[in-house]
Amino acid sequence: MTEETASTERSPRPAGRRRASRAAGPASGAATATAVRVEAPPPMKVRLPRQPGPPPPRQPNRRLVATLFAATALVAVAVLVALTVVMYVGRRDTEQVLAREQRFVDTAAQLVVNMFSYDQESIDESVERFVNSTSGPLRAMMTEGNNTENLKMIFRETNASAETVINGAALEKIDEIANNAAVLVSARVTVTDIDGNNQPSQPYRLRVIVHEDGNGHMTAYDLKYPDGGN
Repeated sequence: MTEETASTERSPRPAGRRRASRAAGPASGAATATAVRVEAPPPMKVRLPRQPGPPPPRQPNRRLVATLFAATALVAVAVLVALTVVMYVGRRDTEQVLAREQRFVDTAAQLVVNMFSYDQESIDESVERFVNSTSGPLRAMMTEGNNTENLKMIFRETNASAETVINGAALEKIDEIANNAAVLVSARVTVTDIDGNNQPSQPYRLRVIVHEDGNGHMTAYDLKYPDGGN
């Protein structure tokens, strides 16, 4: 028997180690390359961070918007009403001013017609109409003494009639303190004798002072240049 000694005992293999092995094949010194197919891993889906977009629109306060709209509409309506009232009042005032000025002119023109126009059948009415349309100094002059009757007598002695045509009348100025207005009147008077013959017409230019009383009634207050003139 062969005695086993410690030197002849197989040494135990270290745990975990494997013996190198060679692939089967010709025992040559050159190593053969073995192709190993390695599958590439599937591509990974990379999720990019989301780009920040604009903030969501801010929802308006509907009640506040409605209130502001109503207030704006009320202000606009109030402004339109105010403008309408101002325009109406201004137009009314303008019309009243123009109407008053025209009344001054018409009163002066009518006075000249009443003063120069007459006929033999209605001399009294013509003279009375003229006198009743006067006031102030002019009326005092016409009613002094027998001036009214003397004028009637003069008309009768002419044994004729007269017709007055107004060529033009214009407002010169207004005295708002005295409520008087000066009106320039241009007239032409044609006298017709008893036989119906017309005499050459006579031109007259007069400045008639018209007075307006507290009730708005207008009368002829005075006459300037009754025989014409500059």
